[in-house]
Amino acid sequence: MSYPGYPPTGYPPFPGYPPAGQESSFPPSGQYPFPSGFPPMGGGAYPQVPSGGYPGAGGYPAPGGYPAPGGYPGAPQPGGAPSYPGVPPGHGFGVPPSGAGFSGYPQPPSQSYGGGPAQVPLPGGFPGGQMPSQYPGGQPTYPSQISTESFPSYPVFSHVSLDCSSEPAAVTQGAQGTIRPVANFDAMRDAEILRKAMKGFGTDEQAIVDVVANRSNDQRQKIKAAFKTSYGKDLIKDLKSELSGNMEELILALFMPPTYYDAWSLRKAMQGAGTQERVLIEILCTRTNQEIREIVRCYQSEFGRDLEKDIRSDTSGHFERLLVSMCQGNRDENQSVNHQMAQEDAQRLYQAGEGRLGTDESCFNMILATRSFPQLRATMEAYSRMANRDLLSSVSLEFSGYVESGLKTILQCALNRPAFFAERLYYAMKGAGTDDSTLVRIVVTRSEIDLVQIKQMFAQMYQKTLGTMIAGDTSGDYRRLLLAIVGQ
Repeated sequence: MSYPGYPPTGYPPFPGYPPAGQESSFPPSGQYPFPSGFPPMGGGAYPQVPSGGYPGAGGYPAPGGYPAPGGYPGAPQPGGAPSYPGVPPGHGFGVPPSGAGFSGYPQPPSQSYGGGPAQVPLPGGFPGGQMPSQYPGGQPTYPSQISTESFPSYPVFSHVSLDCSSEPAAVTQGAQGTIRPVANFDAMRDAEILRKAMKGFGTDEQAIVDVVANRSNDQRQKIKAAFKTSYGKDLIKDLKSELSGNMEELILALFMPPTYYDAWSLRKAMQGAGTQERVLIEILCTRTNQEIREIVRCYQSEFGRDLEKDIRSDTSGHFERLLVSMCQGNRDENQSVNHQMAQEDAQRLYQAGEGRLGTDESCFNMILATRSFPQLRATMEAYSRMANRDLLSSVSLEFSGYVESGLKTILQCALNRPAFFAERLYYAMKGAGTDDSTLVRIVVTRSEIDLVQIKQMFAQMYQKTLGTMIAGDTSGDYRRLLLAIVGQ
């Protein structure tokens, strides 16, 4: 079976990841949070979680402390957990709690990252869980009617075993996208709307925004096929002729299938002079096993290249080893937690870092690359009790550069994946200029997965809404489409 439509000419290159001069979209060293949660800037406790928020009901602490949801007694003494983000490294937790619990992130029992029964991942997306062995309604492939000439600059999709549900499955428990499949969908009618919007003098950008921002990725593929069937023209070529700049980049990203978009982003990050390491970290350290394996196959079939070999040639040292580990897609995704193993891993990490002169980097790589996210959370709890310091701070002390960012990204996603992406969005827009490629990539890839939760975490962490910050950093139709996607 094949991917919907990408033959070999004409796709315009996206800007770099991130653009030149804006490589600091990740926060500076030492500004990741302690695993005591994500209180708003300036300290304080979480506001009440909105209805349907992340994590599940009951997961947030009441102001003034953590009531130990799901059985976590033992909150630290007041002042022991600095606020997120922007905390200086090395402050730790102060006196460890006397109980056996962990003062960190709330972890409601229903929360799931690695594919347990509490989650039903969205096809082609990036939920925090293992992709199920069968999608609801079977395992249909990408629609065979999708045009193979929609993105002219890339090779035609080879026949690879990449399955995709015809429509996204039910959203994961506790996670929700801002874009859902529209009811009473009519691909021919949408194709006609887009045709009229681009016909004649000028372009009706609002009509384009109304259609594109309110259709799922699968529905956009069908619109693309219907457009060629009805008018004998390629929708993407027509859109490219009418649009430019960031608006064009955003539209083209929305019309790429998710797996292809990730593979394409990785290829562009390693193509030409220099490497966009932040893109490699963002994708490879946050996706599920199933997603990574499909990305690897797509990368080979579309670009005729081996992803692992490209990573080895573009990176080096312990950062290279971490990314090679990630692109295997072999992380344990069992949802059960072995508390004895967590205690042993915490002891091994301490002895590999703070408990010795120098650092045993291979020990950190092995544990963080193989353990499930629930297991890593338990390890972080055990580490904070044992070492009088949280594991994120220890990583900041023991590592530097991109390997530090990669390891901390894994821990961030184990603790609170939406908060990680909220922080990435914040730093993409903070200060002078905007890292538009990061902004587009995160908004598009999370729009059908957990963008609702990302918006909630963004507001809690920075005291402003994601829509407000986007509106202040963008303009024109580009701003209008971004705000429509995020639900503003």
